[in-house]
Amino acid sequence: MEGKKLPAVTLLDQDGKPVKTTQLALPAVLYFYPKDDTPGCTKEACGIRDQWADFRKAGLQVYGVSKDDAKSHQKFIAKYELPFPLLTADEATLDKLGAWQEKSMYGKKYMGIQRMTYLLGADGKVLKTYQKVKPEEHAAELLADYKALA
Repeated sequence: MEGKKLPAVTLLDQDGKPVKTTQLALPAVLYFYPKDDTPGCTKEACGIRDQWADFRKAGLQVYGVSKDDAKSHQKFIAKYELPFPLLTADEATLDKLGAWQEKSMYGKKYMGIQRMTYLLGADGKVLKTYQKVKPEEHAAELLADYKALA
């Protein structure tokens, strides 16, 4: 996906309003995570929140994406005071965006959201794709890479 624009799809924000990938504020981070208010997802979201001033200084907007509904997103945002929108996507949309993948737990294979991220440039093209995300280090990694790539 690097060097290309994201597929044109519509997601819903935490208020149930449509957000098109073609209309995201750019440059941006579009990160996919499995579930609101779970340990790894909370670490990742709070890591971005804790470095929010640096994301703003860099001019980066952040969007989190999961299958959770608007009500779940609202609770997650309120509980951890997240300063960025959380978007909802269905399986077909996640698949188009490359985030719906086969996973494995305790030897069982199943389909689910891959914890991954796209770093988008001001032109809307993917500067970098992150397939193996470490939640506690991801915010710093994104900021460093954006400074190097932009």
